[in-house]
Amino acid sequence: MACIYHQKKNKKFLTERINHISDHLKTNKKDKGTQKALLDLVGKRRSLLDYFKNKDIVAYRELIKELGIRK
Repeated sequence: MACIYHQKKNKKFLTERINHISDHLKTNKKDKGTQKALLDLVGKRRSLLDYFKNKDIVAYRELIKELGIRK
């Protein structure tokens, strides 16, 4: 159970960083280093979410709803 909590916390942290970097890029459109970092973070979060989805679909759906990253 602690492992699931840690995974949720990690994904929440990644989502907060992604949102922060996205806001930064709205004002600094030519910041290529930050764009690369954003793509790396999104890819890392995507792979972690895919793993979590395969492990526990119910908890995955709750996490997606909590983070608000799917429409």
